[in-house]
Amino acid sequence: MAQLNNRRNITLFLGSNMGNFTREQAVSFYQNFARESKSGDFLFVGIDRRKNPQIISEAYNDSQGITAAFNLNLLRRMNRELGAGFDLDAFSHYTFYEPISGEVRSFLLSLKDQQIHFEALEKQFFFTKNELVHTEISKKYSPEEIDRLAEETGYKVLQHFTDSRQYFLDSLWEIK
Repeated sequence: MAQLNNRRNITLFLGSNMGNFTREQAVSFYQNFARESKSGDFLFVGIDRRKNPQIISEAYNDSQGITAAFNLNLLRRMNRELGAGFDLDAFSHYTFYEPISGEVRSFLLSLKDQQIHFEALEKQFFFTKNELVHTEISKKYSPEEIDRLAEETGYKVLQHFTDSRQYFLDSLWEIK
């Protein structure tokens, strides 16, 4: 990352994007980012916090089907952008929250044996009945885990900001 001048820079990494990394991926990402920045630069990070496991499970298995539609939209986009032949009714959304690791894992489940042709790739892909296709990880963090991650990857936490329910957290980090 090229420095434009001698002033301190601030980078925004919002929207809980950090949660899409495993812990190992997050460590690697932030270490690499710190190496490309200069001492005194800032990073403002949005993070989804750990909360009651039932609240998290209900959010990813919502009764309105919003998360399922979001997950199935991956197939819709591949149909549109890659000329794939997915039958959206032949897949279902499956997700679970593992509260020890803080990870929500989302999948698409093939409801039957099927062969999908991708025009753009000129390739066929086979899915067996009950085969899971991993689509997303959404890791939740405690404030202590955030502090450890920042410290381990070359940052000092200056301040945490949270919403009134303490569900989400924005954290201001400074590169050491």
